[in-house]
Amino acid sequence: MSGPTPDFSELRLVDTHAHISFPQFDSDRERVIAQIEEDSISLLVEVGTNVEDSKRAFETVRELKNAFFSAGVHPHDSSGLDAEGIRSLESLLSGEKAVAVGEIGLDFFRNLSPADSQFKAFREQLLLAAKLDLPIIVHVRNAYPEAYKTILECGHFKGVIHAFSGDLEYARRFVDLGFFLGIGGPITYKRNEELRNVVREISLEKLVSETDCPYLPPVPFRGKRNEPYYVGYVIEEIAAQKEISAAKCSEKLFENAVGLFSLTL
Repeated sequence: MSGPTPDFSELRLVDTHAHISFPQFDSDRERVIAQIEEDSISLLVEVGTNVEDSKRAFETVRELKNAFFSAGVHPHDSSGLDAEGIRSLESLLSGEKAVAVGEIGLDFFRNLSPADSQFKAFREQLLLAAKLDLPIIVHVRNAYPEAYKTILECGHFKGVIHAFSGDLEYARRFVDLGFFLGIGGPITYKRNEELRNVVREISLEKLVSETDCPYLPPVPFRGKRNEPYYVGYVIEEIAAQKEISAAKCSEKLFENAVGLFSLTL
């Protein structure tokens, strides 16, 4: 680790959205894995973004305790999802260590896949999640009304809105449907008072902690690679907004994640 070395030994570190199988961890993935094996990190969900990546996610966690994976096709890759891809995802999701369909959703900020492809892939994977009775990990950027409407039409209301960046109205709408909100590094950013307000207003019962590593690092690591251990900064900030101890907050966030993904630990 570069920069200050935090001590989160009193916390249950839960990262419900990691990408440690990405190339950014090729040089030190074993160090991160050791943190999971040694219980420095209490729970990790490795998240797939396309079919091949989802297979790598499974391979990364298959031998690890307290680590699980999701399989899905990110909106950026949705134009490449075909019937064979859906079958591959279903096969992965029917096996061991699979806890969610994702990350799936809509991204109208970068539009790396056409909107019609994004909607099609999102709907198909929502149906797959409903068929398998698995929670979904939803990526939404510049598409909150469209994502909400699509999920409402599907009727599968189990999962997490990853890296929540909407306003309080949409926070309440998704929570009222039954979703959790994924809170990561952006809660520590000076200008992100809107997210801190969402965390203050939404019940702790409906929040989960995440990193989205190697992306979205918290202060004081902005501009550097994020990693699962840094979720401690996120937990501390959620606790500060809730005016409770970080240790108590981390225990509740752990319970939330276990419930969300129906884990037996």
